[in-house]
Amino acid sequence: MLPADAMWLWFSTKFPTDQFIVFAFDGEPASVADAVADTLDRARGIPYLNVRVRADKYQLRYPRWEHVEASPEQCTVHDLSSPTWIECLDALGALTLEQLDPRVAAWRLHVFTGVHEVPITSGPATVVALQINHVLGDGTRTAALAGALFGRDTMPAPIVRRPNDPMIRNVASVIRANRELAHDTETGKVPAVKAPVPALSVNDRPSGTRVLRTLVRKKTQLPGPTLTTGALVAISDALSGYLRDRGEPTSALTAAVPVAKPVAGQAYNNHDVAFVGLYPDAPSRDQQLQGIVTDLMAWRRRSQHPSFAAKDAASSLVPAPVRRIAIRMVRTDDRPDLVPANTIVSSVDRGNADLRFGGCPVMFTTSFPALVHISSLGHGVHTIGDALAVSVIASTPQVDLDDYLARLDAALPT
Repeated sequence: MLPADAMWLWFSTKFPTDQFIVFAFDGEPASVADAVADTLDRARGIPYLNVRVRADKYQLRYPRWEHVEASPEQCTVHDLSSPTWIECLDALGALTLEQLDPRVAAWRLHVFTGVHEVPITSGPATVVALQINHVLGDGTRTAALAGALFGRDTMPAPIVRRPNDPMIRNVASVIRANRELAHDTETGKVPAVKAPVPALSVNDRPSGTRVLRTLVRKKTQLPGPTLTTGALVAISDALSGYLRDRGEPTSALTAAVPVAKPVAGQAYNNHDVAFVGLYPDAPSRDQQLQGIVTDLMAWRRRSQHPSFAAKDAASSLVPAPVRRIAIRMVRTDDRPDLVPANTIVSSVDRGNADLRFGGCPVMFTTSFPALVHISSLGHGVHTIGDALAVSVIASTPQVDLDDYLARLDAALPT
């Protein structure tokens, strides 16, 4: 296993990391059992879904992958007492706290049939959630795996393994690149790292129930140069209003936005995080959008600096025990006064609306980013075909989700 993926395996001992990739399909299969069996057959044809983790007994090496055929035990058809969309989301919220053990199975399929009141569907619908451990990939890669599972012929791109230079050469490259980065940052050639911001109530440690909710729109309804920026504007409006009514400062509101690295994949997890200001106090909507776009572009300019490629190369040579100990030392038992961001916004385009389950066409897709120790509110922005879902996951002891969701619904164009 590559170090960038092993890191997510070890992080799962600190906080939940499983991804839940949810699809709403219009209608119900003629036979749910046949639909599940067909999907399982497809899974057996996807090499990346026929593996589990084999940990090193003495924890001196990185874990390894071992082949294991996808089994019926990885597919569960759930019976809801009142099969509505809200009850389905509540069931998924409970499942987010039941993390997978990738040494046994790295993914699981959850199927809910006859679900009523699902947005933009014509009647009782089928909701399918692919629960997948982060070791198998980031949001972009797992979206490709889900696409292959539900009907596409394409597979995720293969990993491009770079040849390892000697350790001394890698360390020398890092030192040299860091000096160049510091100089380029000081002279303004490269944007500086966005400073940490004050922690707010939405940064309280999550506890208790996770509640999931989803708002569905058409992609054409959101303003801005991209759907991500348009969603960030709506989240800014909703979150700043929610916090101001509780007497909290909002001028420095910042979102953590996972973004793909600008270089070819070196691991299943090939992403970084951009910290983006939400600029709720901007004098105009155009200026707010410009601030958000500027921060996203600043991250991209900085991430293209040679120092980042050098660090990745050197990082791949860090011994497993050293990396494991470093992750073990991460503090998650208290909330700092300053945090990198106030909320997370994960945005993924899942392509054309060409997926099916038991003959039923997909209508929309969503996901809910896992809440870490400094985040009790997270957002997902996911598209498939013409449908856009803006979703919220919250720890309800810390967040009044009904209030916040109403504000977000009002902020999204209709």
